Amino acid sequence: MADHDQSDTTRWQDPNFLLQNQYQNAGNLSARNDLHVRFSTNAYGWRRWIFDQIGALTLPADAHVLELGAGPGWLWKDNAARAPKGWQVVISDASPGMVDAARNNLAETGLPARFEVVDIQRIPFDAASFDLVMAHHMLYHVPDLPAALAEVRRVLKPGGHFLAATNGEDHLRELRELMLHVGWPGMTTPTFNLENGGGILSPYFETVAVERYGDGLHITEAEPVVNYALSTIGATHADPDSVARFRALVERILSDEGALRVRKATGLFIARRE
Repeated sequence: MADHDQSDTTRWQDPNFLLQNQYQNAGNLSARNDLHVRFSTNAYGWRRWIFDQIGALTLPADAHVLELGAGPGWLWKDNAARAPKGWQVVISDASPGMVDAARNNLAETGLPARFEVVDIQRIPFDAASFDLVMAHHMLYHVPDLPAALAEVRRVLKPGGHFLAATNGEDHLRELRELMLHVGWPGMTTPTFNLENGGGILSPYFETVAVERYGDGLHITEAEPVVNYALSTIGATHADPDSVARFRALVERILSDEGALRVRKATGLFIARRE
């Protein structure tokens, strides 16, 4: 596990730290998901919106689809009924615990998917195997991003698409500032974000476009905010005193203003290999 002095940026891209601390299982992601599900201002739903963007692509009826860094498989759980019956889907993650969670979450959906432990930097599939590859909110964790993107291009069929969701520089700015106030240095702007992602992707794909998802948080309870913050990298070694100060800070905002309003900046890159 990473030591206490390891920088936030290094932790974001340290596979051992991420697998042992952040993503050994779905616990941390569940805390974050709970905040978004309960307090997001866009009622349509992020994962449904993502699947709308997939549906807008021209994919064959028997498309081969690979999701990398799929976590607990929430994208597919929320959209299982919308996936065409002929698709051949591989749901993967670098964490065996996440793969197990995805398998369990999708067990009763009827989605005929395969579940694999996969490192995006070394994808264990033949060249030109997939019509669609996805990697959502995970490219900023990859130590060797050029190797990963070269691998994605390699396994894509000509004419295939790569979809990659990420956040922008202003994402959760107000929450980040609250964390910094008590000395938690987490949630920095990711190394692959909405502002720089197009330039990072363009050497590997002939076309790159970005779609933005409008949303925010209107939070009326303190504890979900505390749980979210404690699930992040910056609060990995939070002590009881800092947790108490953070909780008091959030409670004071809720008392004074009635709600904690947090901006989001989230979107999806849509890239194509010709």
